[in-house]
Amino acid sequence: MALQTLFALSFAALLLIGGESATFIITNNCPTTIWPAALTGSGSQPSTTGFTLPSRATNTINIPAPWSGRIWARTSCTDRCITGDCGKGAGQCSGAGGVPPATLIEFTLNGDGGKDFYDISNVDGFNLRVRVAPQNSGCPTISCPGDINNGCPAGQEVRGPNGATVGCRSACEAFRRPEDCCTGAFNSPDKCRPSASSTYFKTKCPQAYSYAYDDRSSTFTCPTGPNYQITFCP
Repeated sequence: MALQTLFALSFAALLLIGGESATFIITNNCPTTIWPAALTGSGSQPSTTGFTLPSRATNTINIPAPWSGRIWARTSCTDRCITGDCGKGAGQCSGAGGVPPATLIEFTLNGDGGKDFYDISNVDGFNLRVRVAPQNSGCPTISCPGDINNGCPAGQEVRGPNGATVGCRSACEAFRRPEDCCTGAFNSPDKCRPSASSTYFKTKCPQAYSYAYDDRSSTFTCPTGPNYQITFCP
């Protein structure tokens, strides 16, 4: 059987097994407006790829499963955004990812074994605290509760117009060293170890990815089907 045919049949089977849409209920608990965004890795496009969300407001993104991708929030947007910019300023991202630093929420809906997989990642840096709460009592709520910007290591800061730190780049993003990026000779779990920077990130946000091989304490699963409440600045 041709590989393309096998893939098509497998994808069709996934649609039959778990084709329901998931709803992501996104709340902005920050004191200022943010601009949430979504990027698809595989699967259907979400109902929106970017929107304005004033302080204390809530909006939703509907995404048909199976799907994998990421959600994040842009900050200080006009023609461009100081953190998380996707090249569209405050508009729709339309297939573009966010420029680091940005706190990422990553999902695979209806993945291996019919489960959802989700995580919070600071591998490319941090801009906002966040909490992810599946609307299913049997699934873990996860969060990045610490303000990594307050104490961001020297040389990794991104500053706003008033000079305040509004984002913290990862050591990999800031310095491009193989030992921080888990590349080259460091491209394996036994060779790439936590750095001082990633250890600082992990201390602030124990459930979030702090570097590329930070898997054991950072990936979470849920039976397929629940909706997810995402709160920025919980």
